[in-house]
Amino acid sequence: MRWKPISWLNQAVNWPQSWSRTRFTSGGLAFTLGTLAVGFAALNTGNNLLYLLLGAMLGFIAVSALLSGHSIQKLQIERSFPRGVTVGHEFCMTYKVTNRKRYLSSMALEISEAGLPGRAFVANVQPNEFAFARSLNNFVKRGIYPLGTTTLSSSFPFGMFRKVRDVVIPGEIIVWPRTNRVVRDSALGDGQLSSSDGSTQGALGIRGEYRNLRGYRPGDDPNDIHWRSSARLGEPVIREYERDGGETRWICLDTTSEAGDASELALELTASLASQALGAQQPFALVAGSSLLQPGEGAGHLERALEILARIDFGPAEPAPQPPVRSERCLLVSVHPRSGFGKTFTVGADGAPNPPGYAA
Repeated sequence: MRWKPISWLNQAVNWPQSWSRTRFTSGGLAFTLGTLAVGFAALNTGNNLLYLLLGAMLGFIAVSALLSGHSIQKLQIERSFPRGVTVGHEFCMTYKVTNRKRYLSSMALEISEAGLPGRAFVANVQPNEFAFARSLNNFVKRGIYPLGTTTLSSSFPFGMFRKVRDVVIPGEIIVWPRTNRVVRDSALGDGQLSSSDGSTQGALGIRGEYRNLRGYRPGDDPNDIHWRSSARLGEPVIREYERDGGETRWICLDTTSEAGDASELALELTASLASQALGAQQPFALVAGSSLLQPGEGAGHLERALEILARIDFGPAEPAPQPPVRSERCLLVSVHPRSGFGKTFTVGADGAPNPPGYAA
């Protein structure tokens, strides 16, 4: 199940928390060197035409520097971004730029963020007006990414100088792990777990009476696909069954393994189990390292679980999972096999499922 965040963080900064600097563009550097050459020639020859040309070129440089600097003055910037984003998925960083000048517009603005590859552009902001700009970014690893410096720059009007203003806006982006790993049991098939008495459960609850048909979501059991309806509608359709949602699914992640691909896969399996619980409308709880998320359900509960997983560190010094309930009631996700849990999903040290299907 791919879950999209709906909560956003808005952050703004006022003018005193910033500083500016000037950079030459390649064209500006070449023009300045040419101006120095003309000045040297004028001094050595005393030619009036060269002095006139030198004056025009110096005026051109002065106007360019003045207007580019004025373009980024008296601006207020606000930024908005999702409270959490999924690793590998593009997300939009939105900027609101307000021009506090009384008379002159700000033109040709570029906005960048330290540590992010995306760039946002604003063509023109009228006096006492505002404009929006957006940049697209993505992260390849889950975790917490601090934000600090937002950079406004402009090379208006002639592209000779780039005036740069750094604005400090503290914040952080929470990058969640993927939640679309298919959880399998080698004995029962995709999306199923076995209970202690040998009965079959769906991914997150005991299968009951047939309820209805619905669209396929990542993590659903492929055995539940209704092929006739899928062929008629042109997209996968799933048979949905009543599930026993009364019992909480306790999910435990073993964080004592070394950091690496195998540990990250184990963490993504944990996130997928939590996401599947949301899809099945079943309460779940999470134990990961020293973090404990009490039983709950709903999108907000999943968001809290993903934030915990985004902040997790792996290593032998990390505590072993200690759920507040009997471990026989818990699902354990681990790189190395552990006994005493109701069900254990292990991942090989090389990052491959062990045994095939992610279920031990």
